Amino acid sequence: MSEASQALAQYVRVEAGHLVASLTRQFGNFDVAEEAVQDAIVEAVRRWPDAGVPREPGAWLRVTARRKATDRLRREARLAGRLAVLAEFAKVDAEAESPLADDRLVLMFMCCHPSLSREGQVALTLRCLLGLTMAQLAKAFLTSEATMTKRIVRAKRKIVEARVPFAVPAVAEAKSRLGEVLTSIYVMFNEGYLSAGPDPSDREDLADDAEWLARLVHELMPAEPEVIGLLALIRLHQARRRARFNAEGIVLLRNQDRELWDRPTIESALELLNSALRMRQPGLYQLQAAIAGCHAVARSWEATDWSLIVTLYDRLVEISESPVAQLNRAIALRHRDGPAAALAAIDPLAGRLDSYYLYHAARAEFLRELGRPREAAEADHRAAALTANPAEHKLLLSRIAGYEEV
Repeated sequence: MSEASQALAQYVRVEAGHLVASLTRQFGNFDVAEEAVQDAIVEAVRRWPDAGVPREPGAWLRVTARRKATDRLRREARLAGRLAVLAEFAKVDAEAESPLADDRLVLMFMCCHPSLSREGQVALTLRCLLGLTMAQLAKAFLTSEATMTKRIVRAKRKIVEARVPFAVPAVAEAKSRLGEVLTSIYVMFNEGYLSAGPDPSDREDLADDAEWLARLVHELMPAEPEVIGLLALIRLHQARRRARFNAEGIVLLRNQDRELWDRPTIESALELLNSALRMRQPGLYQLQAAIAGCHAVARSWEATDWSLIVTLYDRLVEISESPVAQLNRAIALRHRDGPAAALAAIDPLAGRLDSYYLYHAARAEFLRELGRPREAAEADHRAAALTANPAEHKLLLSRIAGYEEV
């Protein structure tokens, strides 16, 4: 990948959500904002390879997107109202009117409008906030680019036709969209915490933004236990940030230097989680936070309370029926009951998780412990082929090299 292409990919991921949210607020037109950002990206693809990367790529994209939006409104201006919008816009630089993170929170609630299907809500949010391409979305939703393009177009049309205002809805209405908003923040955090790749391995800025958005939702809905649970979950993971990578690459949880963990952050996150659990409305994020809390309070890997973790996963599986939750339960089961029990629990998931690299990586570990190195090597090869994250790929290749040395 050329320098210009790498720079564009980086700045698109950083700026896309900011730009769409900011332009939607400025122009009052979601469709114009999203199209203007995409037009700016296309222009960058055309210009940067020959002209070189601008000194301030983010500023270049912002200015270009605003120009594209203005040009489009001028072309479409048939009513005095549209021209009035442009006149007002010319008077003030709306970039400084409100924090960008607030704009993105508003954009999340817009994208999660109940007139959209759940798939449409999540896809549109990922498109606008993370700047995912149609190809990336198609891969995530296991469909074609043509189908995904139609889905996004339909979702945007419904947003425009419903005249959804650029504002956080009243609390009662916000609750109906809360699940998808939390999902969007969770996906954003996961991408920042351990990127889908290919570079870099993690995105601290994206993880920090997700934490900030979760805090804003908590301020809006302080009595919602799942909002509290998600914020606690994010902070428990953030507390381990300094111990997760070293010069050799990713450091697995069992090998992390726990002295590097941020204990004050862990304590405050656990206090937050306890406040949610006292409401006695357990949910996905609270249970995941409780599992993360079990790891956070253990002073060593050997001191981990695996029985409690398995119990928490049992409850999580009951609520979510998620195959990934079942996979994580099997990993915990390995530490409580041994690799044979874990392998028996994981094998029925093959049909649903065959394209998920962690399924094969976990299965390889169980097989290795059971003295089946050839099958373990095959599973690790499969896992390595399915991940684009450089740190994880390096770890898996080192395991495969270990088989070859035996």
